[in-house]
Amino acid sequence: MKEIIVKVKGMMCGGCENRIKNAVGEISGVERVEANHETGIVKVCSNIDIERKTIEDTINDIGFEAVKED
Repeated sequence: MKEIIVKVKGMMCGGCENRIKNAVGEISGVERVEANHETGIVKVCSNIDIERKTIEDTINDIGFEAVKED
């Protein structure tokens, strides 16, 4: 299982977590999504390669800010 961790700005509550989990969970190949508003971390697990940009774009499209990796 592959895991991608994305730092997200703008997650303030459990409702925010659910919006992100639902949106990212719709990406083809995603097996599991965990979001934590207290840490600002989203973990995405998949059995296939998913581009990090696809996850970041999905998060950005619903009004949050995925922090780019350096």
